[in-house]
Amino acid sequence: MNSKIIPYGRQTISEADIEAVVSVLKSDFLTQGPTIPIFEEKFSEYIGSNYSVAVSNGTAALHLCAMALGVNNKSRVITTPLTFAASANCIRYCGGEVFFVDIDPNTFLLDINKVRALLEKHPKGYFQGIIPVDFAGNTIDLEAFRKLADEFGCWIIEDACHAPGGYFIDSKNKKQKCGNSIFADLAIFSFHPVKHIATGEGGMITTNNKEFYEKLILLRTHGIVKEQNKYKNNFDDIAQGGWYYEMQELGYNYRLTDFQAALGISQLTRADKNLERRKTLAKRYDTAFSNSKIIKPPSFEGNAYHLYVIQITNRLDLYNHLRENNIFPQVHYVPVHLMPYYQQLGHKKGDYPMVEAYYEKCLSIPMYPSLSNEEQEHVIQTILKF
Repeated sequence: MNSKIIPYGRQTISEADIEAVVSVLKSDFLTQGPTIPIFEEKFSEYIGSNYSVAVSNGTAALHLCAMALGVNNKSRVITTPLTFAASANCIRYCGGEVFFVDIDPNTFLLDINKVRALLEKHPKGYFQGIIPVDFAGNTIDLEAFRKLADEFGCWIIEDACHAPGGYFIDSKNKKQKCGNSIFADLAIFSFHPVKHIATGEGGMITTNNKEFYEKLILLRTHGIVKEQNKYKNNFDDIAQGGWYYEMQELGYNYRLTDFQAALGISQLTRADKNLERRKTLAKRYDTAFSNSKIIKPPSFEGNAYHLYVIQITNRLDLYNHLRENNIFPQVHYVPVHLMPYYQQLGHKKGDYPMVEAYYEKCLSIPMYPSLSNEEQEHVIQTILKF
């Protein structure tokens, strides 16, 4: 038995990463310093968006997007039940109501036809927004969702946590990079250790809308600005010194640190190389499982391969067998509508049969750039022998 533990995903930290972080630790700034805007600029260049806003994690990114879009207790928003809970929770944080729509079993992505059917059951304006998720690395067709959203007066937040570097092909046969915000109003990313770019915790919001960008910058730091602004006439007697600041809105402390930004900048330099390694690993899995009873994941051009999710009828037995051989798979995800919190809001088993059928069989097996060929072969052979 292989004595080394092989997880489903893990970060890869290089000496260059360590040197970048140490350099900031030796500087004058640990929290919001000069490295943050550099990271934001480089991320925008990589993704292809006009603006990027670095934040403390992906959940904070979603929450800030919901706030910037004005989600409140009258808002109704559509998303997929096949995602991490944060994709839906961000709407609840602002008091809004979440409506789930089932997945397309051929892609594992939000089924646009079912979204349309839900929208058509209600008058225009009943729903305010849609949050599509780029699941496992496959990027959703946001051009089609944009047309649908415009038809029914909805905004779009793209949850792109699984697919930095991924893309889809638009109607003009052009590659549209995940998170470039050409079709979405806002997009969000996570820098959790198992993601493509790891900063420990951390997240990023991308947009091409200057108004949203300025709103996000304000909300990221308690709604506070240091320059004299809209209320300066009320405070002329005290707003003369360099100490002055004013809180304009109720915001949050959702800031990223400077040393995390340094790590993110360093990780960005290897993003394309790591993505190619993920593609190589996926091809090896595809070949190995081609003549087996294992159902391989759907794959389309532009897949960023955050996860490699197989489907198998005796999932629990395989899960336990792999762990006995020091291979630690994971399940992505327990459908959000089956969580006790959301069941208390009226959702129940049987509501979304496609995602529930997927959940009964899905298993994420090791997929990360530092997974060696020898380790991957051990994973493959352990599964095939089972």
